[in-house]
Amino acid sequence: MRLLSNHVLLIVFAACWMCEPASADEAADSITAEQVRASIEKGIKFLKSQQKVSERGEGYWSEHGGEPGGLTALCTLALINAGVPVEDAVIQRALRYLRSSRFNKPRRTYSTSLRTMVFCAAEPDRDRAQIRANVAWLQASQVSGASENRGAWAYSEKQGGGDRSNTQFAMLALHEAERVGVKTQTATWRLAKDYWTRTQQFDGSWNYFPQTASTGSMTCAGIASLVIASTHISKGDAQVVGDSVRCCGEQEKVDEVERALQWLGNETRFSVSHNPTGGGRGASELGSSWHFYYLYALERVGRLTGRRFVGDRIDWYRAGAKYLVKVQDGFTGQWKGVGRVENNPLIGTSFALLFLSKGRRPVVISQLQHSRNNDWIRHREGVGNLTRFVEKLWKRDLTWQTIDLEKAAVEDLLQTPVLFISGCDALDLTKDQKKLLRRYVEQGGFIFAEACEGNGCSGDAFDKAFRELMQELFPDSPMRLLPQDHPIWYAERRVPAAHAKPLYGIDACCRTSVVFCPQPLSCYWELGKMVQRDETVSEEVAAQVQAASIMGANVLAYATGRQLKDKLDDRTVEDDDEAFAKMMRGTVSVVKLKHGGGHDDAPAALVNLMKAFGQETRIPVGARRGVVAIRADNLSRQPIVFMHGRRAFRLTDADRKTLREYLDRGGFLFADAICASEPFANAFREEMRQILPEGRLSRIPLDHEMFSTEFGGTELKAVAIRDPQARTEDDPLKATTRLVTPYLEGVEVDDDGDGKTDRYAVIFSPYDISCAMENAQSMQCKGYQRVDAARVAINVLLYALQQ
Repeated sequence: MRLLSNHVLLIVFAACWMCEPASADEAADSITAEQVRASIEKGIKFLKSQQKVSERGEGYWSEHGGEPGGLTALCTLALINAGVPVEDAVIQRALRYLRSSRFNKPRRTYSTSLRTMVFCAAEPDRDRAQIRANVAWLQASQVSGASENRGAWAYSEKQGGGDRSNTQFAMLALHEAERVGVKTQTATWRLAKDYWTRTQQFDGSWNYFPQTASTGSMTCAGIASLVIASTHISKGDAQVVGDSVRCCGEQEKVDEVERALQWLGNETRFSVSHNPTGGGRGASELGSSWHFYYLYALERVGRLTGRRFVGDRIDWYRAGAKYLVKVQDGFTGQWKGVGRVENNPLIGTSFALLFLSKGRRPVVISQLQHSRNNDWIRHREGVGNLTRFVEKLWKRDLTWQTIDLEKAAVEDLLQTPVLFISGCDALDLTKDQKKLLRRYVEQGGFIFAEACEGNGCSGDAFDKAFRELMQELFPDSPMRLLPQDHPIWYAERRVPAAHAKPLYGIDACCRTSVVFCPQPLSCYWELGKMVQRDETVSEEVAAQVQAASIMGANVLAYATGRQLKDKLDDRTVEDDDEAFAKMMRGTVSVVKLKHGGGHDDAPAALVNLMKAFGQETRIPVGARRGVVAIRADNLSRQPIVFMHGRRAFRLTDADRKTLREYLDRGGFLFADAICASEPFANAFREEMRQILPEGRLSRIPLDHEMFSTEFGGTELKAVAIRDPQARTEDDPLKATTRLVTPYLEGVEVDDDGDGKTDRYAVIFSPYDISCAMENAQSMQCKGYQRVDAARVAINVLLYALQQ
């Protein structure tokens, strides 16, 4: 084993010599979450620095365009969405200003709408009376009668013309008021929807005034407004009849939004560097102005429609964020556009912050488009309503997306922690699509599926096909009915037994990674808003909808641990097994040992660890899936062997003898307890006591060189560990993350026979490393976070290779 260290050093030298750094152009082509966070912080600092304070302690920004309080409301809204706490002094001063008596009587659409959105975002309970008054004024000032602008809003109630821009802001305010419980009349939403439908151009776009050029800003306004109006008046694809719910129904055809999205996503038209136009009168001027206003509207479209991409493969948020970071004034932190409005940096900066902050809301669930017909989305508002339900429970802003399976790569799937698959008809997937789903789960993804019901469809065909697909993808993990003590039933809230639907699961990659409901859920999620809005819905139906929503929330809490990644966080995709095998062929390898305590319950953990090791150190150390018997012929040729498990086990005397001989010859055993399993840990300690009776597993001192950079690893003074919290029967599943010193146990051996220990021959982590390396960290699982799990394990391996 000592000879191996020279071999390792040669490998490191050769690998580093062969590595070439990424070019500057490649580095410049990316945008990171940290860059966006820094950009937002600079924008926040700029807006805060520009606030003026009156003698009465009111904070405001200069008036603009005859909209009393409008600019102050816009800046305040941007700061709140950018993450400035409502308790912050700047926000509180601004709220005092916006609450002052000068604004008691609404007069202008823009400023009233913006103030309403601020009150809804900040302290809605305190400002509920003012929100109600503003909603009443907005409803009363909507253009009515026989006007061609019927359903629109103008600058004020005295101006009867109406335009698209005022209309979208009025609708945004009414929508936010609805979200905090202040209702808008259904007739108002119907009039607004009719207005947008009536004014849409033949090619799917919208303009500001008739006979002028269509623009991206107005087209985005039209898309978002139609989605908002439909949300509030649509009957949905499910119906309530007395005390029962009918999930089967004929879907109302709505093609206005799709036509508009096609116009917006045209690859020759779409842009984030200017406001796209469709040509015609005023196109040049419109394209250069209202740019940041357009980006704010684009963010709204992406979020409300659940689209990561517009057009074929245009990642609107990544493209827009990259552009805004690039053009931000590096010294002041402001954004400034052109035209009589956006040349005011307060306005440009506010719109830019709204795009960057609202657009980066983390994705909690994505719906898989697996067919060309509507079978994949029988209940179109189901996932969106579930997301809004979970937002209230978690008290944070979230978003959802759709993913087209025909166009998706594994990187796209990994953008979402939970992939929702719904359908009535039998699934018809290609071999590559099946492989994609399996790789998604192996990389830490989670599949949540339901057999839906639709018009003339029972869901039986989907049920049968989905079970067969899961059996094909996970042959070693049969689908099982999840018992009532499984965390899926209480991860967020305990599901009322009277309305619980059966859930089946597949245990893969350290946890239940697939959950399937053979009965409809999204049908009930879709009815969530209607139940809130319609007081005539029976208590029985309300209870069914609530139970289905809790079931959905439980699945999301269990699958994510309520910890979600930033949209721009890198999703590291491990190489598939074939590519990894080719890359690692002919190198020093690590094998996993077979035993009776769940020796392969985390099948990808070792392979992923070795990949991380190779990426970090450039040392080509190999591993392969599967396990080998302790008495395998080639065990003596392995420099390192690995064990993990989650159940108690016992080795045979012959196995113990073989392991003893292996360790005496210089071998090294590295092990961890999957999910900090005490039964496995206790069994492992007992086996080591019998194999090495002269030594014992004890904690490795924190000053040992293994925790330093001595062997080429990282300094491990503090690591993040996930610690499940004690709970009563009705408590939700919770875990805290805290910084601790690394904890490893080891057995020292005397290789030279001189009575002095020379090295650790066995190192064991009683805290989980394996599930972290499978990207399947669970709130039930006490162990290291993935980054620190890799750091700890890499240090151990580097130590082992150089003994």
